This record gives sequence, C-alpha cells and structure tokens, in this order.
Amino acid sequence: MNEILHRHRFSITFLTLVLGAIFILPADGGPIERFSGFTMGTSYEVQVVDIPNSTDLNSLTFEVGNLLTKLDKEVFSTYAEESELSRLNQQGVNVPFTASDHLLEVLRLSKEVATSSNGAFDVGVGLLVNLWGFGPGEIIRIEEVPDDEEINTALEKVGIVNLLIDETNSEIIKTNNIYIDLSGIAKGYAVDQVAFLLFEKGVENYFIEVGGEIKLSGSRGDGEDWVPAIETPQEGPIQIYETLTSQGETFALAGSGDYRNYFEIDGERYSHEIDPRTGRPVSHNLAAAFVIDESAAVADAYATALMVLGPDQARALLAKTGINGYLIFRLDNSEFDHYASPGFIPYINN
Repeated sequence: MNEILHRHRFSITFLTLVLGAIFILPADGGPIERFSGFTMGTSYEVQVVDIPNSTDLNSLTFEVGNLLTKLDKEVFSTYAEESELSRLNQQGVNVPFTASDHLLEVLRLSKEVATSSNGAFDVGVGLLVNLWGFGPGEIIRIEEVPDDEEINTALEKVGIVNLLIDETNSEIIKTNNIYIDLSGIAKGYAVDQVAFLLFEKGVENYFIEVGGEIKLSGSRGDGEDWVPAIETPQEGPIQIYETLTSQGETFALAGSGDYRNYFEIDGERYSHEIDPRTGRPVSHNLAAAFVIDESAAVADAYATALMVLGPDQARALLAKTGINGYLIFRLDNSEFDHYASPGFIPYINN
C-alpha cells in the first residue's frame, strides 16, 4: 500500500524561557513585540525588542509582510506563473533573461555553494524534484518510483552549470532547458532581507524565522540571550535535541532533514532530499544537518548540501570549508548520535 504524506517544513524551534509558544516580557527595557504571517508556502515570525521611536510596530509589520510577499510572489515562487523564477524556467535556451538583483544574488550564491560542495547543492535540480513528486503542489502524488530511463533523461537537464549569470548587464542565460528550484536557499535569503530591513529601521535586538530558517541579533531585552533549539529528527510531537545560545551575537541558523517530507511505496522510504549527482533520493543515515553562518541564505544552502552528502562526505566538507555545522545521525537502535564542527561548539548551550 502506498502511503502519501503531506508536506511539513523542517523545524528549528525557538525558545524564550520555556519550550513552546510562550513569550515573556523582559524584566528591563520594553516588551518583546511579535508578529507573524505566511510566505513561501510556510509561516514566518518576527520578534523585536526596543523599536526606535522613529518607527512603530504597525508600520514594521506592514513593511516586513510586504517585503516577504514581494520576494515570494514576484521573485522566487514556482507556484506563481508570473514570478521571475517561473518566467525564467519558461524562458528559451540561449535567450537572455533580465533579472532583479534578488534573483541574481541568490543564483550567484547558489553557484558558489554548488562549486564548494562538488554539486551536492544544485538549484538546477528542479526536474528531478518534480519527477519524484516533491515539486509545486500541496501533497506528494506519486504512485510508482521513476525508472532509470526517466531519471537519466531528467539528469541530462540538471545542473546550475547550464546557467550563465551576467551581473554587469543583470542577465541570465540558460544553455540547457533546466528547471530551477530555489527551495533550498530562498527562505534563508528572505530571512537575510528581513534582517537588513530591521537594521535600516534601527532595530538591534530581533529574532526572525521563515519556514524554520532563522536569524537573531542582540538579546531579548532582559539581558538574556535568544535561545534557539534543535529538534530531534523524528516524527511525532516535537522534542528538543539540543539548545543553543546566541551569546548576544548576530548570526543565522538553518537546518535540513529528511524525516518530515517523504513518501513510502511498498514499504520503502523516499526522502525529499534529491542528490543532483545521482538523480535519486538520499539513502544514508544522516537524519539532519544544521549550519550557523552570518548569512541565512548561505546556511540554508550548505545545510541542504550536507544532507545530500551524507555523514562522511558532510564532515569532509565542514573540514574543507570551515563551515560551522552540526550533524545528527541515526543509529541502528533507533537512537541518535551527533557531530559538531569546532566552530559550532561554542554556540551549544551547555
């Protein structure tokens, strides 16, 4: 019997004082102001402390919502037919496409991570994502596993190497009829853009989350750090695997996992993490990967790359690049073990 599962976003839970949707007022300074909404097929939440007198919560809420709507509907969406990404995917081969700074920057970063990860992260994997039933749509609808011929045919049109980026003229040219899927970096980029907006407004203490990718700065206003927590990579009620501390710094944290977005056919489990090099879902014992970086977009992309690579190659990539990563492995006895790179260890809340 085939089991069709609804999509779920991978989660990095946020803690203020205790686990759950409980937000406290700081003992000193102004209260934490919170607003949220929906974007990019998921939810977002922003918490800010000490909004400058030059702005107010209502205007900030509006501007953040407007920014996220623009990035989603006008730039990165594969659902909206008139978004830049949809139009680029429909563009003919070798025909220049005029792109916004947002799309150019995300594709530039994508190329850098693709090169660094030896192709483990590749936004040109869209045809394979669609083939395996993880493309645009609310529910996975696949009745049988793609055969070798279908996979090999899709692989011929996979790869960001088939994309030429001319930043000087703000143009993109496809040299092959590839289909671009930015789901592994766009939410992180959106977090970075919200953070930049808050910086422009003079907000220094904030927590931003879009679809599980986060960025935080400063403190909660009571002298206490923001406390993000890593979820145990298993189905069922959320359990905390590790808590972190922000140490008053500004940084982003992004994660990727294979346990809340998959399907089963004839008792075999197929992850939404597709290896662009083989055309098939990953099948190793790496359950989740997390990355800390200045940029949420970079953290988002590398977390995806680590999940594709698997435990051994992921550790090798962390050592080669110096990326701050945290890997959680499944053991044979249904328990977990983990590895934290040297740069990640100081953020663990011991």
